Amino acid sequence: MSETPVKQQNSTAYYGQAIASFALALGATAIGIYSLDVSGWIRAFLAISVLYLTTSAFTLAKVIRDKQEAGQLVSRVDQARIEKILAEHDPFKPVA
Repeated sequence: MSETPVKQQNSTAYYGQAIASFALALGATAIGIYSLDVSGWIRAFLAISVLYLTTSAFTLAKVIRDKQEAGQLVSRVDQARIEKILAEHDPFKPVA
């Protein structure tokens, strides 16, 4: 008998907090860039840099998640193969 791993479910409040935190951080950064006493080109460069950093962070998180999920899938396939071999094995069967 195999143990099926329990998949942890995140609550709605957790998602809400994550979205609010992201929005607050991005908004605070945008306000900070807007209120800098520098030329428009420097503000534009900083804004593009923040957007690039944000999209890169999302991409990195997705790559890490995909790699972890692929590892879990391979682990489940290997576990199923082992269970099949053990189920078919008869320790009392004479060796031919």
